[in-house]
Amino acid sequence: MEKDYEELGERKIKILDAIIRNYLETGEPVGSRTISKYTDLNLSSATIRNEMSDLEELGYILQPHTSAGRIPSDKGYRFYVDHLMEEKDKQVTEMKKFVIEKTEKMEQVLKQVAKMLAANPNYATIVSAPSYHHNKIKFIQLSNVDETQILAVIVMQSNIVKNRMISVEQSLDNETLLKLNILLNTGLNGLSIQEINLGVIAKLKEQAGIHSTLVSDVLDALAEALSEDEDLEIYTSGATNILKYPELSDSEKVSNLLTTFEEKDQLASLVSESLSDDENNGIQVYIGNESPIQTMKDCSVVTATYELGEGVKGTIGIVGPKRMDYENVVDNLKNLKAQLDGIFDNSNEDK
Repeated sequence: MEKDYEELGERKIKILDAIIRNYLETGEPVGSRTISKYTDLNLSSATIRNEMSDLEELGYILQPHTSAGRIPSDKGYRFYVDHLMEEKDKQVTEMKKFVIEKTEKMEQVLKQVAKMLAANPNYATIVSAPSYHHNKIKFIQLSNVDETQILAVIVMQSNIVKNRMISVEQSLDNETLLKLNILLNTGLNGLSIQEINLGVIAKLKEQAGIHSTLVSDVLDALAEALSEDEDLEIYTSGATNILKYPELSDSEKVSNLLTTFEEKDQLASLVSESLSDDENNGIQVYIGNESPIQTMKDCSVVTATYELGEGVKGTIGIVGPKRMDYENVVDNLKNLKAQLDGIFDNSNEDK
């Protein structure tokens, strides 16, 4: 790649990139006038023609006999794909670094929140890290691994990256692969997994033509990647606070409640239900038997949903007796929810 960069230079690379992108979109040979409108180089048509002539001599583009325009050669496609993948690798690396930094900061904040809530000695606290279940697709990149496998890199708008290997019956040439990338990104960009309905799927498969089976496999891989269970991080604090209440001091109840807080598996169902609630301004109150957790049937649970942006949400909650101070608890959760929303909004502005 370095040799190619030295051979071409930045201006020729931009012109070659414009030729290939335009040809992929239209299927028509590309002329100098089109390139002058397509790029930000501010070059005359004559200068662009000279650069295109050099690119042709170097073997990156071809001139069909019936046209004054140019089309990419195999060498041109190879440079484009390698250059594209190099750029995507950089983006993915930067995204992973950003996500790691943000996750570390987020976990510190959430742990501190749990302690802050538990500073009130009357109740127990639950805080979940964000769930990416309702996130939206930023882009999809397909690339050849070998003759029987394709790598699908799926990047979400929260910069979560998923990789999936897809088996193919026969290898695909670069032009076909690039056209499929354009098709998938045009059809799926900005959609959540819930929005990829039968109509969207049917349209994509129809546009893919003979490659409809591959598109179907990509969509299956996408659904699998986005619906797989994440390791839901749940932080708890102050579980023993609620044992001071006589109605909750029965030894069997105490044992069951402490087990629920320690093992946290059952808390995931509470978090899921809280996240699915689109009403009540993100505040949900469960009294007694309304709780999705059997061991909390003698308690009341108040939860609030905070938002990280782009459909990424988490839950904060307070557990206490049925005779808890509901007004005070709801007010505290609303204030804390607003603070968390503000912290994460500021994080997004800083990136």
